[in-house]
Amino acid sequence: MRASELMMSLVLMAAAGMAAADQGGDPELGAEVYRQCSGCHQIGEGAVNRVGPHLNGVFDRPAGQVEGYRYSDALQRAAAGGLVWNHETLDQFLKDPRSLISRTRMSYRGLANQADRDNLLAYLRIYSDSPADIPEAAPTSAAMDHSVAPEVLAIVGDPAYGEYLSGECTSCHQANGEASGIPSITRWPTEDFVIAMHAYKEAIRPHPVMQMMASRLSDEEIAALAAFFQGVD
Repeated sequence: MRASELMMSLVLMAAAGMAAADQGGDPELGAEVYRQCSGCHQIGEGAVNRVGPHLNGVFDRPAGQVEGYRYSDALQRAAAGGLVWNHETLDQFLKDPRSLISRTRMSYRGLANQADRDNLLAYLRIYSDSPADIPEAAPTSAAMDHSVAPEVLAIVGDPAYGEYLSGECTSCHQANGEASGIPSITRWPTEDFVIAMHAYKEAIRPHPVMQMMASRLSDEEIAALAAFFQGVD
């Protein structure tokens, strides 16, 4: 999308979203909705970038501005076009991410229910209104669905070996990091990648194909893949 088209879209969305903005939301209910986000995003005191950028101070922040996070080319183009995260743009992005930014690395398909979006935005607002006094992280702020032994997490993978092994991964996942129907696996922190793969390996994450693929891999091979995909630009 060209910059001029993006700016026109934002103007139209701002006008259409005024009613939604006036509805407000319940941040306590929003904390429950946030569980859908917490696998990739952290929020609250001490939040850091993981698979996605942290969400502290997201309201009224120009897109693509979290320090230390490597954004997709698509998000960087949207940022250059003037995208700012406010209630209207966040609402649209949560409803249908690709209608606002196509070819993004975010694999989330969208949150259709307006009440859920209002509640989630009310929850996120808590961590934007007083950036100098960010509340402590909520229980939903960082999801880890599996624990992996420290000695496994400590394995330093060989990126070159990971590239050699990556062919089966990139037969489904796009090497350029886009998430068009299948989640992106590029630029993940290595720990998150390893934890996710071991969750599939032990059938904690319910995806039969991924369970089969992960079951074939040794700890060293998982570490190598993690190291390779973490560094893919």
